[in-house]
Amino acid sequence: MSGSEVNSKARTVTLHMVSSLDGFIAKKDNTVSWLDSPGDIYERGVSISAEEAAAFVKTIDCYVLGSRTYEHALELGWPYGDTPTVVVTSRELSPVKKSVQFYSGDLKTLVDVNLAPRYRNIWLVGGAMLCNRFLELGLVDKIKLMIAPVVLGEGLRLFGSLPEQRWSLRNVVSYKNGFVELSYSAVTA
Repeated sequence: MSGSEVNSKARTVTLHMVSSLDGFIAKKDNTVSWLDSPGDIYERGVSISAEEAAAFVKTIDCYVLGSRTYEHALELGWPYGDTPTVVVTSRELSPVKKSVQFYSGDLKTLVDVNLAPRYRNIWLVGGAMLCNRFLELGLVDKIKLMIAPVVLGEGLRLFGSLPEQRWSLRNVVSYKNGFVELSYSAVTA
């Protein structure tokens, strides 16, 4: 087994996305204000404290995102803190933090050569085209899909035209705000 194969086995790439009930991650104008809309209170749902959320985020070693997601994150106030973040883009963009680096090239090289030797828990957080490309290349080990209690009717689809893939359901969590998180892992042959 080569060094890259050992490292790629030690790393986990988790695709994390929030979607509407009908499978959209943004409206046609790329806005996501619908995420802020409070859902009805689901009494049997769980809630996460700020401390629990902060502790969980500390377990993420690295984020990977596309350029439009990067620009949107800047508008929202940069939710990734000082965690190393790789922005996949062919455009010239300015880093807002020392923890941000830009990458243009082969995605397998990015994950297996550049990231896997340094990071174990890698989170892919958007956008749709980048997530679909990671799925096509078999680079995603887990999917954490948060479903919002809203139907948008149209917009940017989470999943585009992908070949059939099978995933194993690992967990379902319902939250008091009406959101549901589905956790899957890749089916290995």
